[in-house]
Amino acid sequence: MSDTPFGFGLPPEEPENGDEGKKKDPTEGGQSAGGPGGPFGFGPGAGGDNPFAAMFGSMNPNDLGAAFQQLGQMLSYEGGPVNWDMAKQIARQTVSQGAPDGSKDASVGPSERTAVDEALRLADLWLDGVTSMPSGSVSTVAWSRAEWVEASLPAWQQLVDPVAERVGLAMGDVLPEEMQAMAGPLIGMMRSMGGAMFGQQIGQAVGVLAGEVVGSTDIGLPLGPAGKAALLPLNVERFGKDLSVPQDEVRLYLALREAAHQRLFAHVPWLRSHLFGAVEAYARGIKVDTSKLEDVVGQFDPSQPEQLQDALQQGMFQPEDTPEQKASLARLETALALVEGWVDAVVHEAAKSRLTSSDALRETMRRRRASGGPAEQTFATLIGLQLRPRRLRDASRLWASLTDARGLEGRDALWAHPDMLPTAHDLDDPDGFVHHEQADFSELDKMLGEAAKGSRKPAAEDEPKPKPVEGEDDGKDDGDDEGTSEGKDGRDQ
Repeated sequence: MSDTPFGFGLPPEEPENGDEGKKKDPTEGGQSAGGPGGPFGFGPGAGGDNPFAAMFGSMNPNDLGAAFQQLGQMLSYEGGPVNWDMAKQIARQTVSQGAPDGSKDASVGPSERTAVDEALRLADLWLDGVTSMPSGSVSTVAWSRAEWVEASLPAWQQLVDPVAERVGLAMGDVLPEEMQAMAGPLIGMMRSMGGAMFGQQIGQAVGVLAGEVVGSTDIGLPLGPAGKAALLPLNVERFGKDLSVPQDEVRLYLALREAAHQRLFAHVPWLRSHLFGAVEAYARGIKVDTSKLEDVVGQFDPSQPEQLQDALQQGMFQPEDTPEQKASLARLETALALVEGWVDAVVHEAAKSRLTSSDALRETMRRRRASGGPAEQTFATLIGLQLRPRRLRDASRLWASLTDARGLEGRDALWAHPDMLPTAHDLDDPDGFVHHEQADFSELDKMLGEAAKGSRKPAAEDEPKPKPVEGEDDGKDDGDDEGTSEGKDGRDQ
């Protein structure tokens, strides 16, 4: 568990480039003038006495008007728990500044789009022989980093809003009810600041992530539109830069991973809500140190927003150490490990006889996870969850063993219901899970459906009635001629 569950710690130091790379005096925080002093750009090292330098740039006189305009927009924000307009703006700015390795974003050319399309289509053909799930890709696309930001923001909003909302509600609950009306403007300002701070934090995280991800499912969650398989050619090239592996093989291997994720999320309809629901369950268990928040509310000076930033960095928001909170984290961690383990096992089976460098590419991907790849960094920043690479390897071995023991159909059938999936305990004892009998929920569902169908009796109007023979009693009460006339065919005339 990260000590700063929402990423309210110091971000990686920015590269030393030109004016932005000049070091500040150690008494001023020891960070670069252009680099943020905290996750929201507030505090020491964020441009001297100006807490918004990371957001507003070097703040020369020509920039002051725009800076104060943005400050006004931040304080007047009245939307949800996260200022997503600001998040989008910060993410786009981060992307435009380039990745830490110096690479700059660029539009995707026709040749790159063709190469991505061909790789994803070939990957789908190869996967047909190693999984019973059909293709989940309706279309293919090659994205620039900025296009990835645009496409993934709706998913980020679904992930982050529950966490930010819990924090925002706490800001209004720290004062006694009789004082809340009097402090209304101050509470509203703090909520606006909180929304802006979350927007700054998420925007920066998404912008950095855009320089690393290679597809729409790179962190184990479906961040793009359903059915749209995507690769980022620039980041694919970066992934294979120092591997001494042909670029075509690198692209095809990563296309296999993207296409495998697409199949899983397309044909396991409950999986997306299962993963996102685990994040929301975690958010419900967040508690706020109300004594610290009360101090901040009582001493808050709108001209010094870094006070709120300092409170965040001091650990105001912490997960509850309860069985429910631990269970929600374990549930999410295990589910993500099972997704990534299945993809790893399926892709390895498809690539091992076709790509000469498949083992090297597989190990590179695993080392990327172990050293803190996009998935680990993202979840550690947003919700304090650090995926354990050991779990991913265990899950991959378990799915491979299931393939040997039960075949493709038997292995993939476990995704039919969440209760059929392996648990964290099963990852510790894969052999025990592989060889014990699994409940067949499909048969149970069938039996329940037939029982429900049999319990329904046909409606009276649907039951066939014998045609009365002339002169015989038709079973109606002859004492009511009008009723007999209306009831001859069972309908009112």
